[in-house]
Amino acid sequence: MSKKKGLSAEEKRTRMMEIFFETKDVFQLKDMEKIAPKEKGITAMSVKEVLQSLVDDGMVDCERIGTSNYYWAFPSKALHARKRKLEILESQLSEGSQKHANLQKNIDKAKIGREQTVKQI
Repeated sequence: MSKKKGLSAEEKRTRMMEIFFETKDVFQLKDMEKIAPKEKGITAMSVKEVLQSLVDDGMVDCERIGTSNYYWAFPSKALHARKRKLEILESQLSEGSQKHANLQKNIDKAKIGREQTVKQI
């Protein structure tokens, strides 16, 4: 008999996101607890924990309607989130490059008129 290795937390998160992206549907927790073990091999015991971590990270939306919580995530939202993150990182990179250039100019200006001194022992 071989021991079956469980999925890592990141693999569970990825597989759960696949459920949302493939079906493009809205689910309740009990629906996810039925679907995830069958389709993606995520244990029913960990579905709630994984789903909550995705909600906390803003990858899955959750809304309480009446007495029920509904969960959904659409591919377009994930795409827009990635685009925004990319734009932020690109602007930070350009700001960093600009600061680097300015500092390099200041170093070059500071070197003008200075001579290397020789230490005497």
